[in-house]
Amino acid sequence: MDFNNKVVIVTGASSGIGAETAVHFAELGALLTIVGRNLEKLKEVAEKVTKAKGNEPLLVQADMNKEDDVKRIVNDTLSKYNKIDVLVNNAGILETGTIENTSLEQYDRVMNTNIRSVYQLTMLAVPELIKTKGNIVNVSSVNGIRSFPGVLAYNISKAAVDQFTRCVALELALKGVRCNAVNPGVVITEIHKRGGMDEATYAKFLEHSRTTHALGRPGEVREVSNAITFLASDCASFTTGASLPVDGGRHAMCPR
Repeated sequence: MDFNNKVVIVTGASSGIGAETAVHFAELGALLTIVGRNLEKLKEVAEKVTKAKGNEPLLVQADMNKEDDVKRIVNDTLSKYNKIDVLVNNAGILETGTIENTSLEQYDRVMNTNIRSVYQLTMLAVPELIKTKGNIVNVSSVNGIRSFPGVLAYNISKAAVDQFTRCVALELALKGVRCNAVNPGVVITEIHKRGGMDEATYAKFLEHSRTTHALGRPGEVREVSNAITFLASDCASFTTGASLPVDGGRHAMCPR
């Protein structure tokens, strides 16, 4: 997998899967635009990217719910690099709630971040991706494949990401642009704590993952970035419209 002189945008790059993916792409030779809300954490990731690649990445502090911020991601990338080869739509949020206790405000928050911003950024990047015969990798979730109680808006948003992936793949296939998704299971990041879990609850959640994942453990961020970089590479040149589970077999599990 060689990304030398390839320009890669990674959203949600200030932590978790996004941060690891940015560093991984840099190790493979890519030129990076890293996007996040937390500038200090973004700078920490930038240091790791620079160490891996030797070239400083472009940092874009952006709120994916603000249309002007999303436009700036593309404009700043083109100003620095003059092209876009890979778009990784990773930014997302997780909130708990059922049909009995959720709110429209929560629904709007989750859907705007997890799918509306993906729609907008992809729409803006596609003309450039057509020029480079580039590709898109969307970070979805096993929740887009299977249904889980207690995270209703999140489930809906990730199912939408998977459908978006398939539709865009078909629309752009004859123009040489591929579009795929990865669907992680439980991966050790900060997303669950940001979603409301305290330390004790999160520890129990990770322990429970030993029984909900066929491989008997939660995943690591590098295991997801391995899949993302593969799908973005020429190694996956005949793969488009796919939703690839990276979930330790969780999507195949049934209650027993």
